[in-house]
Amino acid sequence: MLNRNKVLRVGLLLVMAVIVTRLFFIQIVEHDEWLAKAAAQQTLQSTIVAKRGEIYMMDGDEPAPVVMNATVYTVIVDPMLANREEIETQLNQILGERRMAEWDEVFADKTRRYYIVAKNLPRAQAEQIAKGELEGVWLQGNTERVYPEGDLGAKVLGFVNADGVGQYGVEGSLNERLAGKDGLLRTVKDINNVALSIGEGNIKTPAVDGENIVLTIDKTMQHNIERLIQEQTGKVGFSHISALVMDPRDGRILAMADTPSYDPGDFGNVESAEVYINHVIEDPYEPASVCKTFTFAAGLEYGVLTPESTYVNQGVTYVDNWPIKNAAQNPGLLGTTTIQTALNWSLNTGSTQALRWLGGSEVEINAQGRERLYEYFHNHFGLGQETGIELYEATGTVMEPNAEVYGIDSTYANMTFGQNMQVTMLQTAAGFASVVNGGQYFAPTIIAGKMENGEFVKAEQREAVREAVRPETSATMREMLYNTRRTWRGNGTDPAGYYVGGKTGTAQVIRNGAYVLDETVATYVGFGGTEGELPEYVIMVRVWEDGKKAEGDTHAVVVFNALKGYVQDRLRVRPAATE
Repeated sequence: MLNRNKVLRVGLLLVMAVIVTRLFFIQIVEHDEWLAKAAAQQTLQSTIVAKRGEIYMMDGDEPAPVVMNATVYTVIVDPMLANREEIETQLNQILGERRMAEWDEVFADKTRRYYIVAKNLPRAQAEQIAKGELEGVWLQGNTERVYPEGDLGAKVLGFVNADGVGQYGVEGSLNERLAGKDGLLRTVKDINNVALSIGEGNIKTPAVDGENIVLTIDKTMQHNIERLIQEQTGKVGFSHISALVMDPRDGRILAMADTPSYDPGDFGNVESAEVYINHVIEDPYEPASVCKTFTFAAGLEYGVLTPESTYVNQGVTYVDNWPIKNAAQNPGLLGTTTIQTALNWSLNTGSTQALRWLGGSEVEINAQGRERLYEYFHNHFGLGQETGIELYEATGTVMEPNAEVYGIDSTYANMTFGQNMQVTMLQTAAGFASVVNGGQYFAPTIIAGKMENGEFVKAEQREAVREAVRPETSATMREMLYNTRRTWRGNGTDPAGYYVGGKTGTAQVIRNGAYVLDETVATYVGFGGTEGELPEYVIMVRVWEDGKKAEGDTHAVVVFNALKGYVQDRLRVRPAATE
């Protein structure tokens, strides 16, 4: 009996020792781990997802939504709390192919409290998961981008990728403004995962929703410009056409279109990522003779030429022993020729002579001439530098006047007619607008304002960045461009009372470091409005296709004419009264 009691006492002491030892480990050695487990069961922590801002275009005087949000859900598992067997059974059945994580990965590290197993889950499937009341599984609501207008303005809008990050267009360039800032909720919860209002560790940082941005794009005009250039690809026989419509009075972009395009709601369904590129602003090229506008404007500013100034046109001129020829080899143009005629017939000899005059010489190109041309091209008209538009844009290249390179004079001679330089359509159109609008350079913009609490808050009234040319120079250039348009195939297309001018460009293309003979790019940039008043619009078009020759006076002007008629009607441009 005594031995049995002794054994019981010893056994009891051993059990007590084990309990005390275990309590010691729990309370002292493993204190932090058990505290974390307890907190995990009692604490609800989740991200408060910010609502991505929507995007609007102008529809008359009112904004109309073109990019919206649909609610979708992210499925998140806490491996410390979740029952693996239970959630595998239920979630595999509900998620199917939408499951993006392997369960072995999810449960490999139970200290990892937050593991995403599915994204962009529709509401119906999310409700099935919610009904299961699975511990350690929760749903996080977020948004999926919806583009109800299909491919309308795709190159302007861009898209949002699977990770919720904006790519290309406005979605990419203004991603931070649109995305907002997520908030955080951490609080004590009850058994039903309902947040309680007690606990010293409570944290609630509200989400800051993204801005609802309103674009200057005219929705109806954008739709019709895209339709027209698509039609023109068949009529002129070229696969690529880009077009830009802007208000020269304040720099607002009214339409910006590119073909071919894509559907931002199905952005992965493309043959190549090249289709995402907005050729109006992201693809510098040589715009060719439209740049004679800038050369002659600089000459007017320095007082070295007028429309009536003359030079001897021999059909070719030499710079650095390099022949610079006129595209139009018309015997009737040889001999004494005016600058107006040089613009009308796009004579490269005329713009090269203007560069000589800028340097104070009749026969040579010098540093002064180069510096003066660069001053206006780069600093006044903004060529070869970013315009500041609220989109991704390329810089381009305009060579500095004193660069230590071979053939700097011939390079600058070529620049007078828009070759040996790389600029974007937007840079060219903005500079052209400053030449014809009275002389003021406005930085192009695509932001009209924002929506706040359902109200349209307009952006501040825009001011000119600088004076590009004097008003007198602007008036002279408008008349010169008006006369140039009347010389070519545009003659007869502009009804009485309208004042329309413009300039063609046909550029050679560089491939593998050299100009090729089988491909050219066609450009036309022009303005229009009521006769006797400042222009109300500037339109620029570009036409091209690999391995084909596009001509400014044959192809680009045809596209311009098709767009011009529509734009005048859309803007309600009225002809001047005629007797």
